[in-house]
Amino acid sequence: MTPGRPVPPPLGKPLVVSEETADPAPSAPAAAQGPPTLAAAYGATSAVSGLVPLTVARRAPKEDDVEIEIDFCGLCHSDVHATRGEWGAQSYPLVPGHEIVGRVRSVGSAVDDFAPGDLVGVGCLVDSCRECDSCLEGLEQYCERGNVGTYGVKDARNGDSITQGGYSTSVVVDRRFVLRVPDGLDPAAAAPLLCAGITTYSPLRYFDVEEGDVVGVVGLGGLGHMAVKIAKAMGAHVVVFTTSEAKFEAAIELGADDVILSKDPEAMEGANRSIDVIIDTVAAPHDLNPYFRTLRLNGALFQLGLPPTDMPPVSPGALIRRRLSYAGSLIGGIAETQEMLDFCAEHGVVSDVEVVTARQLNEAYDRMVAGDVKYRFVLDTKTLQPASEKADV
Repeated sequence: MTPGRPVPPPLGKPLVVSEETADPAPSAPAAAQGPPTLAAAYGATSAVSGLVPLTVARRAPKEDDVEIEIDFCGLCHSDVHATRGEWGAQSYPLVPGHEIVGRVRSVGSAVDDFAPGDLVGVGCLVDSCRECDSCLEGLEQYCERGNVGTYGVKDARNGDSITQGGYSTSVVVDRRFVLRVPDGLDPAAAAPLLCAGITTYSPLRYFDVEEGDVVGVVGLGGLGHMAVKIAKAMGAHVVVFTTSEAKFEAAIELGADDVILSKDPEAMEGANRSIDVIIDTVAAPHDLNPYFRTLRLNGALFQLGLPPTDMPPVSPGALIRRRLSYAGSLIGGIAETQEMLDFCAEHGVVSDVEVVTARQLNEAYDRMVAGDVKYRFVLDTKTLQPASEKADV
């Protein structure tokens, strides 16, 4: 285990190019190569509308663009927060979805690394400034000027239009933010890798987890089940912490070596000084101090879950006495996300999914909120209604 592993080298489609061939400034976007196309979609028209049928206007591909016919799109809990306005004001209509898998339909004139028919993916990002230190290091998720999310964000390179996501039959994305999905991965089960997969892979690779390391996973939902699978594929001994005895069997089925009931003080005491890295996926306030006591010298706890209210305070002494790290981690950059997809294909890692139709989306949202899913929902976009003759957004 080596803290601070460098990010992978940039992909063969550089985010930074020479001045002679550089992308136009956001204020002067390149012209599209034709009229927009209409795509069927589902999205929200207000914070209380639920998800309803919509038609989205997709730009014609510019020279660096890839037009993708979407087959599947994962449902993320952040989609629920966004469409219901729980993370602040939104621009409606809003089409969510940032776990996109589909086939290339067409490419712009400057694209030579993708071709029609290729199986590709789009994750949480569709652009960044491409110039700040983070972007130059392949860390577009930490873009210092603000990255462009796959939905609900102004896209400066395209006339400040609001990005619309993958609950749709098609999308157009700059080639630099398109990922190649290995043929060995099931397309539906691979879709959640583009968010849940990379979110858990990135901190595990940052600490260069390897055979012999012990990884703790707090929570066994969409993120937690991916953390178990990926850590196990890296060769780690995996320990799941859960508040529910009902999840013991499920954790073992996913590949966990041990399961600890975190509300049992004796069980937690028995795990003292036994864990190298903890991946905390819980999005509700909870006391972290008992988990710090399970970490070995130089151990780290990565917070991935984002609680809506303040957490109980962390005791500095718990960190100081063992030189522990308490860190957060976002998704991953484009190069690291491609590395993750290749790793998952090599090791046969995909998400456990339940495929739903468009008409089941609102029910799926309610089930996500209730925790009634093992472990991710995925939309089959073939079930979307035909696009209308006029765009809603």
